[in-house]
Amino acid sequence: MVYDLVMERFGVEQVFNILYIVNLVLAAFAYKLGFAKRLPILKSVVVYALLAVGIFILNILFIILPATLAAQPLPMTESLVVICVVLAIYRVRLFIQRQAKKA
Repeated sequence: MVYDLVMERFGVEQVFNILYIVNLVLAAFAYKLGFAKRLPILKSVVVYALLAVGIFILNILFIILPATLAAQPLPMTESLVVICVVLAIYRVRLFIQRQAKKA
């Protein structure tokens, strides 16, 4: 769905770049919502740099490789959106429960 939208709007030349940026932002948001702990700034930079490398590799495996084999790309961006929504709901419920315990 997102892949088709990007293909229609921006063409083949920009598919990798746009989906890489979107997937990187969504993955960073999911990491921050669900798994991030307070780290020193240098460690945070290392974590996000490794996240960027990992998303680059996943983009190749999930988007570019199936496209070269004339198959439909896997729904990586859609999966990241669902992950972010679920983690956001979890964080909101956790916040509400903590507020109820304080009161």
